[in-house]
Amino acid sequence: MRRMLMSQSLLLIFVGLVVCGVGILAITSYNGLVGLRSQLERAWSNIDVILKQRFDEIPQLIQVVEQYAGYEAGVLKTLAEARSHYGSARNVGQKISAAHEMSIALQGVMAIGEAYPELKANQNFIQLQTRISSLEEMISDRRESYNEAVANFNTRIDQFPDVFAARLLNYSRQEMFQALAAERTLPSLKMNLPKFGQSA
Repeated sequence: MRRMLMSQSLLLIFVGLVVCGVGILAITSYNGLVGLRSQLERAWSNIDVILKQRFDEIPQLIQVVEQYAGYEAGVLKTLAEARSHYGSARNVGQKISAAHEMSIALQGVMAIGEAYPELKANQNFIQLQTRISSLEEMISDRRESYNEAVANFNTRIDQFPDVFAARLLNYSRQEMFQALAAERTLPSLKMNLPKFGQSA
């Protein structure tokens, strides 16, 4: 009888240790994923602040360019549409897509300055060009940190045992903010733009 009670006690202790171990593992996994998610959101927030600043500069840029390059309506319309798409984006994936679109559209607008010497010499245009260029560099720097956070998060939610906590939290893989090939290439200074005074 004593042996049976001892065996039952040992079994209960073993089961208790297993339950405690599983509980500790679950809590550690949960807290780790929540921490990574927080880092990811913070890294995106750092990019989003700069994207919004760039967003705010675009109306003034369009206004300045229109004064000297009124016939470049197509290029300016593309930029305005890209800005609108960013403004209506509802999640990170949509914002990343719209941000790419805006970067490419901005390249086209900046290249217009090469076709219009008066615009290129305009102080407002120069200041906006410098400001936007600085913002683009900041986006590029912060994108690296964001992508690192995404990589860590995506790896962790696929690993055992974190995959179970990830499902419980409804976490899914996140999209990286990669630079498109068109963004990595400086706009050509010999774009096929109409000469001043000619319609597109």
